[in-house]
Amino acid sequence: MLMKTFTFILLIIAANMHAQISDFKHINYTRADNIAELYKGESLKNIQLLTYNLTHSLKNDAEKFRAIYKWICSNIKGDYYLSKRIISKNKKLKDRPVASRQWQISMLPKMFKKLRNQKKTMCTGYAYLLQYMCKIASIECKIIHGYSRTPTTNMHTLDLINHSWNAVKLNDKWYLCDPTWSSGYINELYEFISDYNNGYFLTEPKLFSKNHYPINKKWLLYSNNSTSQFLESPVVYNETFKHDVFPISPAKLEIKTFTKQPTTFLFTCSDKQKNSFKLVIEKGSFIDIISPKINYNKKKNEIALLHYFRTKGTFKLHVLINNDIISTFYISTK
Repeated sequence: MLMKTFTFILLIIAANMHAQISDFKHINYTRADNIAELYKGESLKNIQLLTYNLTHSLKNDAEKFRAIYKWICSNIKGDYYLSKRIISKNKKLKDRPVASRQWQISMLPKMFKKLRNQKKTMCTGYAYLLQYMCKIASIECKIIHGYSRTPTTNMHTLDLINHSWNAVKLNDKWYLCDPTWSSGYINELYEFISDYNNGYFLTEPKLFSKNHYPINKKWLLYSNNSTSQFLESPVVYNETFKHDVFPISPAKLEIKTFTKQPTTFLFTCSDKQKNSFKLVIEKGSFIDIISPKINYNKKKNEIALLHYFRTKGTFKLHVLINNDIISTFYISTK
């Protein structure tokens, strides 16, 4: 009975994986994207005019929001050093909330000045600009503060509030997005690389909550992800959202399994992606790249990756698609 219940839950999750973005399948964003491209490089010194130019010829709020979102993601650069400075200061003042809040308020004019003049900011600046431009366009938008989870932050405990993103109301329904992580990434030289990631645009809440956890749980929206589920789940990456491939099971980061028995990793997957998967097993300096046995269910758009661990021990297992890591598990075999 338990196995049937578990299978039923997985079916519900899979059926709703793309529910939000499918709300707008009938909308062609080409015109909105073209308008955002047309005004690429425009100054932020007259945001009202810029917002008008981006939105006035578009038919509905979804297209208007898309034009604003795409413009921000294509024109604003992430500022690694500003972000590092703020996170470092927040860590120092973690046990002094009043002092921390005062320092944050003192930083706001400097942050907004840099955003306006240099088009460089960190997550709060991205979220603020999106909210402000939406307000000009009469679109309801909120800034959400909370925890982001990456391979190096908030892995086992919610240590530090370290990220901001947005909720936007379209057709009387709330949606989630992250303009910071949609805009690009910081490379190994601490340089910002512009690389638009559509996976964080109106993302389905169950997926969004895999690496975003709000202070106010109201903004989980239709996800019932608990704090423990958030911290115990497999690691996902920006590339997970870029490829639109998500882990379904195992649901936990740490897995205990047995040698000579198959361990199955279940993911959402399109037909075009089914032959692009690899597994990378990492143990110290030892790395083994494996082509797993694959079972693809076209009807459900799911792929099962099967692997037999041959030796006992502890390993990191990375799941790759097109050489991008999309998920990581910690494996213990007996």
